[in-house]
Amino acid sequence: MPMPLDPSSWAFALVVGGYLLGSIPFGFLLTKIAGAGDIRAVGSGNIGATNVLRTGRRGLAALTLLLDGGKGAVAVYAGTLAVMPQAMEIGGLVTGAGAVLGHNFPIWLRFHGGKGVATTLGMMLASAPIIGAMATVTWIAMAFIFRYSSLAALIALAIAPVFALLLGMTNPALMFGALAVLGWVRHWANIGRLFKGKEPQIGGA
Repeated sequence: MPMPLDPSSWAFALVVGGYLLGSIPFGFLLTKIAGAGDIRAVGSGNIGATNVLRTGRRGLAALTLLLDGGKGAVAVYAGTLAVMPQAMEIGGLVTGAGAVLGHNFPIWLRFHGGKGVATTLGMMLASAPIIGAMATVTWIAMAFIFRYSSLAALIALAIAPVFALLLGMTNPALMFGALAVLGWVRHWANIGRLFKGKEPQIGGA
């Protein structure tokens, strides 16, 4: 039964629920199960799909990408169903944001997680499909053109709230803007390497 519309009673619960879902470290678990070792000892040490790709297991990387994006989407749907009809959009956005936080700072890995790009795109696709689709296409196009996963992610994250504002989606624009800031902060080391020309390209070591 949907929770009553009382921000003080349901917002925290939604964030925590989304966080716990988002904190499932699929990249870490899949590489362990597949015998590829601890993904945190490979490449950048990140648990996301880009770093899983550095193990040479393309299938594992693709599955990690889908699962990381999926947990963001599932969080949105769960948050939408958990609140009263008049708060469905906010409920989904809040729970989806919690999933991104969980991916970035999973309690199971001592708060050392990924950078949240796939999970953010997943929650965007579920909460504002047209914006999520535009951001995902931007991400794919930039990765194809420049061959830098981090640069593609930074551009996609930055442009998503702009798309939302242009289409009059105020609440998604605000949440996507906040997640873009978080994403840029998480990519700070990558930004430095990009400026120095030392950032590894997709498929590189």
